[in-house]
Amino acid sequence: MAFCSNCGAPVEGRYCPKCGKAVESNAPPVEPTAAPVEPGPPLSAPGLRENMAAALCYVPFFVAPIIFLVLEPYSRDKVIRFHAFQSIFLNVAMVVLWTVLRMILPLVAWRLFGLLDLAFLILWIYLFLQTYQGKKVLLPVIGELAAKQA
Repeated sequence: MAFCSNCGAPVEGRYCPKCGKAVESNAPPVEPTAAPVEPGPPLSAPGLRENMAAALCYVPFFVAPIIFLVLEPYSRDKVIRFHAFQSIFLNVAMVVLWTVLRMILPLVAWRLFGLLDLAFLILWIYLFLQTYQGKKVLLPVIGELAAKQA
């Protein structure tokens, strides 16, 4: 079977049924060319989903929320910004409360410090799980400040 040298369509006879060009009978057959590929929809940006990025903001300490406030695709998302600020404010509140209690009750209340650490750990786990499920937990004072910053 011969193929048209102009458009690559299969030809049975002297003329191409697609473009109408005359085909020489002694010309070597030409393989059909690939159809041009039209660009499809752009791929989604690589990275974390919103709920996972927001939940990772509650990893203890300041590193994760600051990273999400700095990285470009996440820094524009209001939900991630809210959770990042709420996590930062929660960390600051924990450090301040822990420092103040250490000054007031230096060696008397070691069990109180253990309970305080356990309470914050449970709160972080709760916030992480609720945020991962897509729920928004607004802490009493800290949440309002975070909502204003986001």
